[in-house]
Amino acid sequence: MSSILFLFKLISDPTRLRILAMLELEPLSVAELQEVLSMGQSRISSQLALLKKGEAVSDKRVGKSNIYSSQLPEEVRELVQAAIKELPEAKQDLDTLEYILMKRRDQARAYFDKLAGKFGKQYVPGRSWKSLAEGILKITNFGVVVDLGAGEGTLSQLLAQKSDQVIAVDHSAKMVEYGSALAKEHELKNLEYRLGDLQKPPVDENTADLVIFSQALHHALDPQGALKSAAKILKPGGTLIILDLLQHNFDQAKELYGDIWLGFTELELIKMAKQAGFTNLESAIVDKETEAPNFQTLLVTGALT
Repeated sequence: MSSILFLFKLISDPTRLRILAMLELEPLSVAELQEVLSMGQSRISSQLALLKKGEAVSDKRVGKSNIYSSQLPEEVRELVQAAIKELPEAKQDLDTLEYILMKRRDQARAYFDKLAGKFGKQYVPGRSWKSLAEGILKITNFGVVVDLGAGEGTLSQLLAQKSDQVIAVDHSAKMVEYGSALAKEHELKNLEYRLGDLQKPPVDENTADLVIFSQALHHALDPQGALKSAAKILKPGGTLIILDLLQHNFDQAKELYGDIWLGFTELELIKMAKQAGFTNLESAIVDKETEAPNFQTLLVTGALT
């Protein structure tokens, strides 16, 4: 065990303090620490060598990378946690770390994406994504669902098969009229279409068990306001689901599809959802179109506590 005085000397350096603060939260590679701290590899490595010499960190080989972890004694750990709050870079470091952990999950998911890519390439009678989705819907009960920016309500109609009530909200009177006619035609008595705005949906507070934005937020004038409204209409413990475009540069989407925003980054959506009061937030890129402009779909889920 290194002496406490030597450890105090080590953490007196702001860069080493930032490194330790991140490693207290998550074991990281040199490359990941570079991204968090926005520093070069040699500088990070030299600081890690000092911390390892002082027995403040340990490392182990995982694949092609060394993964570093904090091994601070409790009395020093508390000091680090208090000191990091005084560093001006603290909030940015935490935000970047959160983004890196999201990317990790995406990399881990890549294997399953490869498996998914095989689904449907070889013909198997009766096997399709639609049949699988229909089957999952049949075994899931959603309670009260609010589909914000529902359009004609294809998703709402599917959800209505296994929900107590579905409220589909859209700002287009024609969409609401069309969707209402379809609901009546298919005798979906628990599906109601309402004319309204994403920022001020015509839904009572503490009503919904699940709120969905399916490719809707990039049409909102105020996405942050829309998420805050979603939090208001959800019951405590309710679920938020966002499906939207990952940030892109296809500016023609504004004219072709009436988009206001050119998608969002994972970090942007997570931040907005967190500011709206949601917790247990997770994100993933769940689809990548093969044809130009190669839109990617981002999934974010969270809960209202």
